[in-house]
Amino acid sequence: MSTRIENVSWGGWPHCYRLSSDEIELILTADIGPRVIRCGFIGGPNVLKEYAEELGGQGESTWKIRGGHRVWVAPERANITYELDNHPVEVTVDGDVVTATSPVDPRTGLQKSMILKLEGRRVTVTNRVANTTLFPIGCAAWGPTVMAPGGLGITGFPPRGTHPEDLEPVNPLVMWSYTDFSDPRWRFTSKYVTLRQDPQAKAAQKLGLFNPHTFGAYLLDGHLFLKQFHPDPVKTYADMGCSYQSFTNCDMLELETMGPYEQVAPGAFTEFTETWSLDRGVELPEISDAALDAILLPRLY
Repeated sequence: MSTRIENVSWGGWPHCYRLSSDEIELILTADIGPRVIRCGFIGGPNVLKEYAEELGGQGESTWKIRGGHRVWVAPERANITYELDNHPVEVTVDGDVVTATSPVDPRTGLQKSMILKLEGRRVTVTNRVANTTLFPIGCAAWGPTVMAPGGLGITGFPPRGTHPEDLEPVNPLVMWSYTDFSDPRWRFTSKYVTLRQDPQAKAAQKLGLFNPHTFGAYLLDGHLFLKQFHPDPVKTYADMGCSYQSFTNCDMLELETMGPYEQVAPGAFTEFTETWSLDRGVELPEISDAALDAILLPRLY
Protein backbone atom coordinates (compact mmCIF):
# COMPACT_ATOMS: atom_id res chain seq x y z
CA MET A 1 0.00 0.00 0.00
CA SER A 2 1.82 3.10 -1.24
CA THR A 3 1.61 6.64 0.09
CA ARG A 4 1.18 9.47 -2.39
CA ILE A 5 2.57 12.94 -1.66
CA GLU A 6 1.58 15.84 -3.89
CA ASN A 7 1.45 19.62 -3.93
CA VAL A 8 -2.08 21.03 -3.69
CA SER A 9 -3.94 24.18 -2.73
CA TRP A 10 -6.33 24.01 0.21
CA GLY A 11 -8.62 26.38 2.07
CA GLY A 12 -7.20 29.43 0.33
CA TRP A 13 -3.55 28.47 0.88
CA PRO A 14 -1.88 27.86 -2.50
CA HIS A 15 0.99 25.81 -1.09
CA CYS A 16 0.00 22.66 0.76
CA TYR A 17 0.97 18.99 0.73
CA ARG A 18 -1.51 16.14 0.41
CA LEU A 19 -0.48 12.79 1.87
CA SER A 20 -2.84 10.01 0.87
CA SER A 21 -3.11 6.25 1.10
CA ASP A 22 -5.81 4.14 -0.52
CA GLU A 23 -8.23 5.23 2.23
CA ILE A 24 -7.30 8.40 4.09
CA GLU A 25 -5.66 11.73 3.40
CA LEU A 26 -3.87 14.48 5.30
CA ILE A 27 -3.39 18.09 4.26
CA LEU A 28 -0.26 19.82 5.57
CA THR A 29 -0.03 23.59 5.08
CA ALA A 30 3.21 25.15 3.83
CA ASP A 31 2.05 28.78 3.80
CA ILE A 32 1.66 28.74 7.60
CA GLY A 33 2.35 26.29 10.41
CA PRO A 34 3.52 23.62 10.82
CA ARG A 35 -0.12 22.53 10.65
CA VAL A 36 -2.13 19.50 9.56
CA ILE A 37 -5.44 21.09 8.65
CA ARG A 38 -7.29 18.00 7.37
CA CYS A 39 -7.47 14.33 8.33
CA GLY A 40 -10.20 12.17 6.91
CA PHE A 41 -11.23 9.36 4.64
CA ILE A 42 -10.90 10.25 0.97
CA GLY A 43 -14.13 11.92 -0.04
CA GLY A 44 -15.32 11.99 3.58
CA PRO A 45 -15.61 14.71 6.22
CA ASN A 46 -12.68 16.29 8.00
CA VAL A 47 -12.52 14.98 11.57
CA LEU A 48 -10.41 18.03 12.46
CA LYS A 49 -11.95 21.41 13.16
CA GLU A 50 -11.54 24.13 10.55
CA TYR A 51 -12.16 27.77 11.46
CA ALA A 52 -13.55 28.87 8.09
CA GLU A 53 -12.95 32.56 8.70
CA GLU A 54 -9.23 31.91 9.36
CA LEU A 55 -8.49 29.58 6.45
CA GLY A 56 -6.14 31.01 3.84
CA GLY A 57 -4.88 33.71 6.21
CA GLN A 58 -1.24 34.63 6.62
CA GLY A 59 0.83 37.30 8.36
CA GLU A 60 -1.81 38.40 10.89
CA SER A 61 -0.74 40.49 13.88
CA THR A 62 -2.35 38.12 16.39
CA TRP A 63 -2.21 34.34 16.84
CA LYS A 64 -4.94 32.35 15.05
CA ILE A 65 -6.08 28.89 16.10
CA ARG A 66 -7.27 27.94 12.55
CA GLY A 67 -7.93 24.31 13.63
CA GLY A 68 -6.17 21.07 12.78
CA HIS A 69 -3.05 19.77 14.54
CA ARG A 70 -0.21 22.07 15.55
CA VAL A 71 3.06 22.00 17.47
CA TRP A 72 3.06 24.17 20.57
CA VAL A 73 5.49 24.90 23.39
CA ALA A 74 4.56 23.96 26.97
CA PRO A 75 3.93 25.08 29.62
CA GLU A 76 1.38 27.58 28.31
CA ARG A 77 2.82 31.08 28.46
CA ALA A 78 1.47 34.05 26.53
CA ASN A 79 4.88 35.27 25.39
CA ILE A 80 6.16 31.86 24.19
CA THR A 81 3.30 29.48 23.44
CA TYR A 82 1.34 31.93 21.26
CA GLU A 83 4.07 32.42 18.68
CA LEU A 84 2.66 33.79 15.44
CA ASP A 85 2.84 30.61 13.38
CA ASN A 86 1.45 32.39 10.32
CA HIS A 87 4.55 32.48 8.11
CA PRO A 88 5.66 30.00 5.41
CA VAL A 89 7.36 26.84 6.63
CA GLU A 90 10.11 24.82 5.00
CA VAL A 91 8.82 21.44 3.79
CA THR A 92 11.09 18.58 2.79
CA VAL A 93 10.09 15.18 1.42
CA ASP A 94 12.35 12.18 1.99
CA GLY A 95 10.71 9.10 0.55
CA ASP A 96 7.39 8.80 2.40
CA VAL A 97 8.40 11.13 5.26
CA VAL A 98 7.36 14.79 5.15
CA THR A 99 8.96 17.35 7.49
CA ALA A 100 7.63 20.89 7.99
CA THR A 101 9.84 23.33 9.90
CA SER A 102 8.87 26.82 11.01
CA PRO A 103 11.10 29.89 10.93
CA VAL A 104 12.98 30.54 14.16
CA ASP A 105 10.86 32.56 16.59
CA PRO A 106 12.81 35.84 16.87
CA ARG A 107 11.58 36.40 20.44
CA THR A 108 12.59 33.05 21.91
CA GLY A 109 14.98 31.39 19.46
CA LEU A 110 12.77 28.28 19.37
CA GLN A 111 11.98 26.48 16.13
CA LYS A 112 9.14 23.98 15.66
CA SER A 113 8.97 20.99 13.34
CA MET A 114 6.35 18.38 12.49
CA ILE A 115 7.41 15.10 10.88
CA LEU A 116 4.71 13.01 9.20
CA LYS A 117 4.56 9.48 7.80
CA LEU A 118 1.31 7.95 6.55
CA GLU A 119 0.87 4.19 6.21
CA GLY A 120 -2.63 2.97 5.41
CA ARG A 121 -4.89 4.32 8.17
CA ARG A 122 -2.00 5.01 10.53
CA VAL A 123 0.00 8.25 10.79
CA THR A 124 3.23 8.72 12.71
CA VAL A 125 3.58 12.32 13.94
CA THR A 126 6.71 13.69 15.59
CA ASN A 127 6.29 17.03 17.40
CA ARG A 128 9.68 18.75 17.84
CA VAL A 129 10.90 22.00 19.42
CA ALA A 130 14.52 23.01 18.79
CA ASN A 131 16.63 25.54 20.68
CA THR A 132 18.69 27.74 18.33
CA THR A 133 19.98 30.08 21.07
CA LEU A 134 23.25 30.00 23.02
CA PHE A 135 21.50 29.20 26.32
CA PRO A 136 19.46 26.25 27.68
CA ILE A 137 15.68 26.69 27.54
CA GLY A 138 13.23 24.74 29.71
CA CYS A 139 10.24 23.63 27.66
CA ALA A 140 8.25 20.70 26.29
CA ALA A 141 6.85 19.88 22.86
CA TRP A 142 3.06 19.93 22.88
CA GLY A 143 0.69 18.46 20.26
CA PRO A 144 -2.86 19.87 20.42
CA THR A 145 -5.24 18.32 17.88
CA VAL A 146 -8.41 20.35 17.35
CA MET A 147 -11.40 18.14 16.61
CA ALA A 148 -14.58 19.03 14.72
CA PRO A 149 -17.61 19.87 16.88
CA GLY A 150 -20.29 17.51 18.12
CA GLY A 151 -18.26 14.47 19.13
CA LEU A 152 -17.10 12.66 22.25
CA GLY A 153 -13.55 12.93 23.57
CA ILE A 154 -12.21 9.89 25.43
CA THR A 155 -9.09 9.22 27.45
CA GLY A 156 -8.17 6.66 30.06
CA PHE A 157 -6.39 6.06 33.33
CA PRO A 158 -3.46 3.75 34.10
CA PRO A 159 -4.45 0.18 35.04
CA ARG A 160 -6.74 0.04 38.06
CA GLY A 161 -6.00 -1.89 41.23
CA THR A 162 -7.53 -2.77 44.59
CA HIS A 163 -7.18 -1.67 48.20
CA PRO A 164 -5.37 -2.57 50.41
CA GLU A 165 -3.15 -4.44 47.95
CA ASP A 166 -2.23 -1.26 46.01
CA LEU A 167 -1.24 1.59 48.32
CA GLU A 168 0.79 3.91 46.06
CA PRO A 169 -0.79 6.57 43.78
CA VAL A 170 -0.47 5.86 40.06
CA ASN A 171 -1.18 9.16 38.29
CA PRO A 172 -2.06 12.84 38.75
CA LEU A 173 -5.49 14.11 37.75
CA VAL A 174 -5.04 17.83 37.09
CA MET A 175 -7.69 20.57 37.18
CA TRP A 176 -7.72 24.16 35.99
CA SER A 177 -9.51 26.97 37.79
CA TYR A 178 -12.44 26.67 35.35
CA THR A 179 -12.68 22.87 35.53
CA ASP A 180 -16.14 21.89 36.82
CA PHE A 181 -16.80 18.18 37.13
CA SER A 182 -20.49 18.85 37.83
CA ASP A 183 -20.79 19.90 34.17
CA PRO A 184 -22.84 17.19 32.40
CA ARG A 185 -20.35 17.03 29.53
CA TRP A 186 -18.04 15.03 31.81
CA ARG A 187 -18.57 11.29 32.41
CA PHE A 188 -16.32 9.07 34.52
CA THR A 189 -16.11 5.30 34.56
CA SER A 190 -13.59 3.30 36.56
CA LYS A 191 -11.15 3.17 33.61
CA TYR A 192 -12.06 6.15 31.41
CA VAL A 193 -13.14 9.78 31.37
CA THR A 194 -15.17 11.23 28.50
CA LEU A 195 -15.86 14.83 27.58
CA ARG A 196 -18.63 15.72 25.16
CA GLN A 197 -18.25 18.65 22.79
CA ASP A 198 -21.40 20.76 22.94
CA PRO A 199 -21.76 23.77 20.58
CA GLN A 200 -24.40 25.21 22.93
CA ALA A 201 -22.20 25.11 26.05
CA LYS A 202 -20.89 28.44 27.31
CA ALA A 203 -18.08 27.41 29.68
CA ALA A 204 -14.74 25.90 28.72
CA GLN A 205 -13.60 22.68 30.42
CA LYS A 206 -10.18 21.10 30.83
CA LEU A 207 -8.54 18.11 32.51
CA GLY A 208 -5.00 16.76 32.56
CA LEU A 209 -3.46 13.44 33.57
CA PHE A 210 -0.47 11.17 33.17
CA ASN A 211 -0.78 7.69 31.73
CA PRO A 212 2.21 5.47 30.79
CA HIS A 213 0.11 4.56 27.75
CA THR A 214 -1.24 7.97 26.85
CA PHE A 215 -4.15 8.12 24.42
CA GLY A 216 -6.91 10.43 23.34
CA ALA A 217 -9.82 9.39 21.13
CA TYR A 218 -12.64 11.27 19.46
CA LEU A 219 -15.85 9.66 18.23
CA LEU A 220 -17.93 11.67 15.75
CA ASP A 221 -20.64 10.30 13.46
CA GLY A 222 -19.16 6.81 13.50
CA HIS A 223 -15.60 8.01 12.82
CA LEU A 224 -13.07 7.19 15.55
CA PHE A 225 -9.84 9.21 15.58
CA LEU A 226 -7.23 7.90 18.03
CA LYS A 227 -3.83 9.31 18.97
CA GLN A 228 -1.45 7.55 21.37
CA PHE A 229 2.12 7.35 22.61
CA HIS A 230 4.16 5.97 25.49
CA PRO A 231 5.69 8.74 27.62
CA ASP A 232 8.74 8.01 29.77
CA PRO A 233 7.51 7.80 33.39
CA VAL A 234 10.94 8.66 34.81
CA LYS A 235 10.96 12.06 33.08
CA THR A 236 9.34 15.32 34.20
CA TYR A 237 6.14 16.60 32.57
CA ALA A 238 4.65 20.08 32.65
CA ASP A 239 1.38 21.17 34.25
CA MET A 240 1.79 19.08 37.41
CA GLY A 241 2.90 16.01 35.49
CA CYS A 242 0.56 15.81 32.48
CA SER A 243 1.24 13.71 29.41
CA TYR A 244 -2.30 14.38 28.16
CA GLN A 245 -4.96 17.08 28.41
CA SER A 246 -8.56 17.37 27.18
CA PHE A 247 -9.99 20.82 26.48
CA THR A 248 -13.32 21.92 25.06
CA ASN A 249 -15.31 25.06 24.41
CA CYS A 250 -18.34 25.83 22.23
CA ASP A 251 -16.28 25.58 19.02
CA MET A 252 -14.26 22.38 19.34
CA LEU A 253 -12.55 19.80 21.50
CA GLU A 254 -8.77 19.38 21.74
CA LEU A 255 -6.87 16.14 22.30
CA GLU A 256 -3.57 17.44 23.69
CA THR A 257 -0.49 15.25 24.04
CA MET A 258 2.63 16.52 25.81
CA GLY A 259 6.25 15.43 25.68
CA PRO A 260 8.68 15.66 28.60
CA TYR A 261 9.69 19.00 30.08
CA GLU A 262 13.43 19.31 29.53
CA GLN A 263 16.28 21.78 29.69
CA VAL A 264 16.99 21.89 25.98
CA ALA A 265 20.65 22.64 25.32
CA PRO A 266 21.77 25.08 22.60
CA GLY A 267 21.52 23.37 19.23
CA ALA A 268 19.45 20.48 20.64
CA PHE A 269 15.73 19.70 20.55
CA THR A 270 12.99 18.03 22.54
CA GLU A 271 10.38 15.88 20.82
CA PHE A 272 7.89 13.07 21.15
CA THR A 273 6.27 10.82 18.57
CA GLU A 274 2.61 9.83 18.56
CA THR A 275 0.59 7.57 16.31
CA TRP A 276 -2.78 8.47 14.83
CA SER A 277 -5.38 6.07 13.46
CA LEU A 278 -8.77 6.62 11.86
CA ASP A 279 -11.65 4.16 11.60
CA ARG A 280 -15.28 4.41 10.56
CA GLY A 281 -18.41 2.46 11.31
CA VAL A 282 -17.66 2.65 15.05
CA GLU A 283 -20.62 2.68 17.44
CA LEU A 284 -20.68 3.33 21.19
CA PRO A 285 -24.02 2.16 22.59
CA GLU A 286 -23.30 3.49 26.07
CA ILE A 287 -20.54 5.07 28.14
CA SER A 288 -19.29 2.15 30.19
CA ASP A 289 -16.02 0.32 30.74
CA ALA A 290 -17.22 -2.62 28.65
CA ALA A 291 -18.43 -0.50 25.73
CA LEU A 292 -15.30 1.66 25.71
CA ASP A 293 -13.07 -1.40 26.01
CA ALA A 294 -14.76 -2.86 22.94
CA ILE A 295 -13.88 0.06 20.66
CA LEU A 296 -10.51 1.05 22.17
CA LEU A 297 -8.60 -2.05 23.31
CA PRO A 298 -8.29 -3.58 19.82
CA ARG A 299 -6.79 -0.30 18.60
CA LEU A 300 -4.32 0.45 21.41
CA TYR A 301 -0.77 -0.80 20.90
